[in-house]
Amino acid sequence: MNIAEHPIRRSLAFFLVPDFTMVAFATALEPIRIANRMLGYEAYKWRLASIDGQPVPASNGVLCAVNTSLEDERRMMAGPDTPSMVIVCTGINIERYSNKSAFAWLREEHNRGVAIGGLCTGAHVLAAAGLLSGKRCAIHWENLPSFAETFPEANVFADLFEVDGDVYTCAGGTAALDMMLKLIGDDFDDTLVRHVCEQVLTDRVRSPSDRQRLPLRARLGVQNSKVLTIIELMDANPSEPISIGDIADHVGLSRRQIERLFRDEMGRSPARYYLDIRLERARHLLIQSALPIVEVAVACGFVSASHFSKCYRGLYAHTPQQERLNRKHPVAV
Repeated sequence: MNIAEHPIRRSLAFFLVPDFTMVAFATALEPIRIANRMLGYEAYKWRLASIDGQPVPASNGVLCAVNTSLEDERRMMAGPDTPSMVIVCTGINIERYSNKSAFAWLREEHNRGVAIGGLCTGAHVLAAAGLLSGKRCAIHWENLPSFAETFPEANVFADLFEVDGDVYTCAGGTAALDMMLKLIGDDFDDTLVRHVCEQVLTDRVRSPSDRQRLPLRARLGVQNSKVLTIIELMDANPSEPISIGDIADHVGLSRRQIERLFRDEMGRSPARYYLDIRLERARHLLIQSALPIVEVAVACGFVSASHFSKCYRGLYAHTPQQERLNRKHPVAV
């Protein structure tokens, strides 16, 4: 094929961070491979990069070989091989990752007009690099509470993916497929997107605002709509808990009716269920952020650190301080 007739639409550099999620990486890469096949020419080209050019372990233990190091990428920055897009591939333990060289490189690439993306928890790296101030972004639901507390300047949403200008983020998993299908549609048309969908055996491109998690009804196995409404209220208000009396007024039930419903459906009182929701959020913050324990307590609706510690130990059999001590040392490479 004549390259002048069929120019490269995008050249992508996938930057792999240790413990990156394989499913998100694969579902980001495969759509552009298939798009090339459907088009009959190389509209998309890509390479894989790591800090030192060495293979990078995914969270499933698979070692992934790469093409370039960060030093190589810097050398290519001003030349014809500079990428049009850099996508940061991350996964578990991302809150422990810190590399000033990587952060600086991402800023430099973006300042040169290179689009920047993040898969799964990649928004954490982009925010740490100072690239998400005032930007809409998406991150995996499990990491959203700690991300929101750590990077309040970013506008984070529990969406599948977000595109804000030239910054692309997705929540990971198969949401990477949806984000890349949107990119292909923007570059070409819906016909090509449909062809790619047929190849990967999916019947549609989900919208950015589609939910990340299963609906509560399916996730909890609960059918009672009143109970589901109450749990949604609890989920939405962890830092300033709503009283059971106010919840009763909101759903049009008596306090006694709510107590009975929760005993029957959830096997515990509504107050206990609400407490467990807040403690689960606290655990995520303790593991995934560096917030002081007293700030974690406040963020989860506890009036004192001592009360928080007592409740935490009651559920998890150890204190918040011990939870922190059990964390591994930060990854700095």
